[in-house]
Amino acid sequence: MAIPARPPVPRPETAVARTLLLGWVFAQVAGATGTTDTVAAYNLTWKSTNFKTILEWQPKPINHVYTVQISTKSGDWKNKCFHITDTECDLTDEIVKDVNQTYLARVLSYPAGDVGSAGSAGEPLFVNSPEFTPYLDTNLGQPTIKSFEQVWTKLNVTVQDARTLVRINDTFLSLRDIFGKDLIYTLYYWRASSTGKKCSLSLELWYLWSSSLSSSWRYLYTSAERQEWGRAGRRTLH
Repeated sequence: MAIPARPPVPRPETAVARTLLLGWVFAQVAGATGTTDTVAAYNLTWKSTNFKTILEWQPKPINHVYTVQISTKSGDWKNKCFHITDTECDLTDEIVKDVNQTYLARVLSYPAGDVGSAGSAGEPLFVNSPEFTPYLDTNLGQPTIKSFEQVWTKLNVTVQDARTLVRINDTFLSLRDIFGKDLIYTLYYWRASSTGKKCSLSLELWYLWSSSLSSSWRYLYTSAERQEWGRAGRRTLH
């Protein structure tokens, strides 16, 4: 009767080699499925109010980090917000240097833990933002009513100019300092029981409301707008 042959016992070096081979295969599969790839940013958006300016984008990083750069149209790129996992970067300190300049930003993607690595073309992935001109593109926040007084049918209102982070000689400028006559305020008022609104436009800080004003008014509201003068005349920028 024949004795069954025993299966060969693998040598230790053969088992080690097989383990290393399987590890290499799994690493290649992981790389092929993109788990280690960097991802380019998208939906780059400027968010700016009274010149406080933040760049936002997507997506939230998983295996990568971001660096943000900013430049004027004729300048060099300057690094901001190094190797972050956030999806926003405050660029106020750059754009307030000259609010009439046009700026461009870009977001670069790097592999997490290896920020020196580059993309397939020898450079990190990056995406450019839309152009941004602070003087034209920043949103104006709601102004503050500093004081008001009603005398019969006349309403005197003082509007407080908002301060900004724009500076000249270490002095922070107000919106009025920056926009001058281009800045206008709209004053709304209405009765407590009414949903309708009335408004007036003025280039002055003081509103002298002399039209028929009911003594039953209860609410005041102001908004700020800027105007641009050109060949076509004046247009309002909201």
